[in-house]
Amino acid sequence: MMVGELALSILLASLLALAVSHFLPLLLNPKAPKGSFGWPLIGETLRFLRPHASNTLGSFLEDHCSRYGRVFKSHLFCTPTVVSCDQELNHFILQNEERLFQCSYPRPIHGILGKSSMLVVLGEDHKRLRNLALALVTSTKLKPSYLGDIEKIALHVVGAWRHVAGKDDGKSSKVIAFCEEARKFAFSVIVKQVLGLSPEEPVTARILEDFLAFMKGLISFPLYIPGTPYAKAVQARERISSTVNVIIEERRSAGSCNKGDFLDVLLSTNELSDEEKVSFVLDSLLGGYETTSLLISMVVYFLGQSAEDLDLVKREHDSIRSNKGKEECLTSEDYKKMEYTQQVINEALRCGNIVKFVHRKALKDVRYKEYLIPSGWKVLPVFSAVHLNPSLHGNAQQFQPCRWEGASQGTSKKFTPFGGGPRLCPGSELAKIEAAFFLHHLVLNYRWRIDGDDIPMAYPYVEFQRGLPIEIEPISPES
Repeated sequence: MMVGELALSILLASLLALAVSHFLPLLLNPKAPKGSFGWPLIGETLRFLRPHASNTLGSFLEDHCSRYGRVFKSHLFCTPTVVSCDQELNHFILQNEERLFQCSYPRPIHGILGKSSMLVVLGEDHKRLRNLALALVTSTKLKPSYLGDIEKIALHVVGAWRHVAGKDDGKSSKVIAFCEEARKFAFSVIVKQVLGLSPEEPVTARILEDFLAFMKGLISFPLYIPGTPYAKAVQARERISSTVNVIIEERRSAGSCNKGDFLDVLLSTNELSDEEKVSFVLDSLLGGYETTSLLISMVVYFLGQSAEDLDLVKREHDSIRSNKGKEECLTSEDYKKMEYTQQVINEALRCGNIVKFVHRKALKDVRYKEYLIPSGWKVLPVFSAVHLNPSLHGNAQQFQPCRWEGASQGTSKKFTPFGGGPRLCPGSELAKIEAAFFLHHLVLNYRWRIDGDDIPMAYPYVEFQRGLPIEIEPISPES
């Protein structure tokens, strides 16, 4: 009995010491923004991560902003945190990367992405990898084959829908899980650009299977027990790394690199170790797959709610196609003509909020206006709160592509769908091009409507719970 009481006393003392170590910084910084801390250790994390429609703030942010203002303190991800829903502070945080703030994703993310991932490395290592990424993106956009590859893959995916089994109701309409089709398209494009692989090759299917397990674990509870999504993700990353290493060795043994893909450039540089090259490939696959496929799904979702906007998009693409031969490929000049399509893409990004927030940490005490952000605290710039702020975007809850007419198509203080500062997503423009080209062939070949109710939900990662089923019908019979 005495042993049991002693063990209980030690446990309680340990918990008390842990709680004090976490909350003492909160008590010693009375000038930090107002806020609440919730339970010991977990704080308010569970409430912050509660699922909600991605075109809304969610109850946590709505409640805290109304009580404490657009900048408040909390206790999230096991650490004291300043949450910013303010466009000026968000901009200040993003522009002062490595000077006042630093990327600070939770440790379990590192376990899946790997220590050499551009998403988690810091300082000069990040700058070196990002410069290479920008060089690769620039060279990709200049390649004549790039746009042709996108269009060829889009036609392949869209064309396959004509052979999908339809409803047994005598109509020509069919139901497809659109998110799955968008992922198929985005993955095929990025694998082609990065590794020079076509969708039909067996190794492509193998990488995709492992990549899906990798993605599920990336947003799972970080518990490394055999059979859990997190453990499967770590194992899937190891398998993908092995596959990429085999491809690298095959290229090297061939004695020449002439496929014109990312891998050729990676193999020609001596700035990266083999481990960094493999991580770079994984980062490229992740960036080109998830963001692009979600963007395309968002565009289809929002256009499915607005017949007027869909009609304007269709007219624009009809006009572009009418000036080209039936088999003639799209060009960069055609993309520039897709002005309303680009407005639709921007509005889908603003309303859909694919990236809700990012993780940063204060490197020193930071004074901003009346706020003090203590050194070592986590800082969360919340992009969705700025995108949905009615004082910055009139009728913020409404999907209105026309709001972008004549406006800058890039990022600004009030529009940061791909982040900002030194960590602005280097492939953001490529994602928009791919979405526009895919939409071109979708609207010219099919009519569609969303089958039932399915909305984008933030978990905080964004997902359509039912995979966005849409009922499609060919505009013209197959020739």
